[in-house]
Amino acid sequence: MTILSFACFSLYFHFILTVGFDYQVLALPTASSSEMRYLQMRAGAPFKIALFADLHFGENAWTEWGPQQDVNSIQVMNTVLDDETPDFVIYLGDVMTANNIPIANASLYWDQAISPTKSRGIPWASVFGNHDDAPFQWPMEWFSDPGIPQLICPAVNSTYSGEEACSFKGTHRIQLMKHEIEDNVLSYSSNGPKELWPSISNYVLQVSSSDDPKSPVVFLYFLDSGGGSYPEVISSAQAEWFKQKSEEINPDSRVPELIFWHIPSHAYNNVAPRFGIHQPCVGLINKESVAYQKAELGIMDLLVKRPSVKAVFVGHNHGLDWCCPYQKLWLCFARHTGYGGYGDWARGARVIEITQQPFSIKSWIRMEDSVVHSSVIFSSLNYMYHQGIYNNSHL
Repeated sequence: MTILSFACFSLYFHFILTVGFDYQVLALPTASSSEMRYLQMRAGAPFKIALFADLHFGENAWTEWGPQQDVNSIQVMNTVLDDETPDFVIYLGDVMTANNIPIANASLYWDQAISPTKSRGIPWASVFGNHDDAPFQWPMEWFSDPGIPQLICPAVNSTYSGEEACSFKGTHRIQLMKHEIEDNVLSYSSNGPKELWPSISNYVLQVSSSDDPKSPVVFLYFLDSGGGSYPEVISSAQAEWFKQKSEEINPDSRVPELIFWHIPSHAYNNVAPRFGIHQPCVGLINKESVAYQKAELGIMDLLVKRPSVKAVFVGHNHGLDWCCPYQKLWLCFARHTGYGGYGDWARGARVIEITQQPFSIKSWIRMEDSVVHSSVIFSSLNYMYHQGIYNNSHL
């Protein structure tokens, strides 16, 4: 079996592994991207969101090790979804390691990553990370004494055949997003305003009251922090889009807002705890320095001026899972969910729970062994937190 045929066979094998369960679909995305799309809370129940960060599907796809990591990542997601039964899932960037994927349609790996959520009927949204459309990097081990190995490209799970299935050009952001939106009615993702392209995943969703779909409880903003095919930055144009959109739909800052992107801003480095994690920060791992964006071009200035912004959530750093207050809001890392990517820390996922009456926003981390830790309530700076480690009986 050739290198590429093994990789594609593994893709097919992984789809078989995913088991589906029945979940209620709260709402479907509207056809027009210009309309406000909403998710409606269930009567008498909080709205729960699971964040899957840095899955890195397709890592070292030509090896036996790589495809096994994708299987492990699916198991982590299955555990979190079964333990938490969330209403919504957010894929927080680096869904794939595109620079390791040598096939024409990298969306096949994207489909793998969303399959545990999709098979349960849970809606989701995604933002891009720096690896999702990174250009292919030739592995040094391919350059053996005889040279680059012979490649016979298979047609398994592909609309291409023969050598046409080989591609080292990558699958660009707009193609990945187009595939996700067109092929999945449960996707709430958007390719965002065209004037912001090649920055793609810029959009907002409304979480609505159980009583009235037009009554917002929380707005969820998604921003593309770059990387891969263009610089790692949230541009001033994106910041201006956020300013205009937030003033349009939430002019008096009455409705709380949560923000999601992949690469942390410089502000994360400013509040990063040193030598462990201490109050008022909450978390369990602080094993590396913050790898922040290449520049700060205005988005944080806007966020701290809006009293409605309660927290920002990012991925990117696999060895960080803390939340720390920053001026009037919170800066939080998710937890490294995927077995792809660097680091051998235990995997898990950050969970966010929104309660309407009385209003609160709570978060914790659910680990792959079902343990829960680092619970924090951050709906205001009058926060409460608990560093304890729990089992299911405590939630």
